[in-house]
Amino acid sequence: MSNLQAITQQLFDLSGKVAAITGAARGIGAQTARTLASAGAAVAVLDVSASGEELAAEIVAAGGKAYFWKLDVTQEAEVQRVFAEIVARFGRLDALVNNAGIEGANVPTHQMSLEQWRAVMDVNVTGVFLCTKYAIPALQQAGGGSVVNVSSMYGLVGGPDVPAYHASKGAVRLMAKTDAMLYAAQDIRANSVHPGFIRTPLLEEAFQKLGDPELIFGQMKQMVPIGKIGDPQDIAAGILYLVSPAGRYVTGTELVIDGGYTAR
Repeated sequence: MSNLQAITQQLFDLSGKVAAITGAARGIGAQTARTLASAGAAVAVLDVSASGEELAAEIVAAGGKAYFWKLDVTQEAEVQRVFAEIVARFGRLDALVNNAGIEGANVPTHQMSLEQWRAVMDVNVTGVFLCTKYAIPALQQAGGGSVVNVSSMYGLVGGPDVPAYHASKGAVRLMAKTDAMLYAAQDIRANSVHPGFIRTPLLEEAFQKLGDPELIFGQMKQMVPIGKIGDPQDIAAGILYLVSPAGRYVTGTELVIDGGYTAR
């Protein structure tokens, strides 16, 4: 390996580090788990779905380090227990990726019930708060680390649908900025990632309810300047940058990965 190649490898080397990822059973979360594990991190796969156990087994079978915890991010006692167990098992925590989220009801604001609003806010906002709350002491103990809140391009611009979802994604963007300021002196960085149209199981399932998913994806493509739908790996690569040594001087900012959608 040349010196130049060694420099590149070091920039993205997570050997000896531990990363916790919520909503990690599939889609962006699963690909992020694979990506961080391939960079050398031990990965805590966290999801309300028990299928996360299959992902952890896949990573281990490929030579990586991973363990699955079933976690409902809306339950404080559960979050507190799981983060304590992560540190007990792996010895430390260096990165938290707040990826768990739901879309919620697609109804106009004046037709939305309080229960529908709260269901989205509980997972997408309170879940981020709780996981960050119980991750920070472990990051402090490790001497620093990184928090990444997975927002959306609709955490930056508006859209005429899913009002609770859009509000929640704007909230976690500002939460990252606040935490970046609160913990900067302790070398804990906090940033938000803003995916555009990404082909995930969640999106495919939503489109199946509306009709032909391929037709809808085709219409979406026309809205993206780069002319294609993104892949979960596109987002995972950005998260790797933010939690790795390559992103050591990046905090309190937004990484927009949307094919140019918000550049208009």
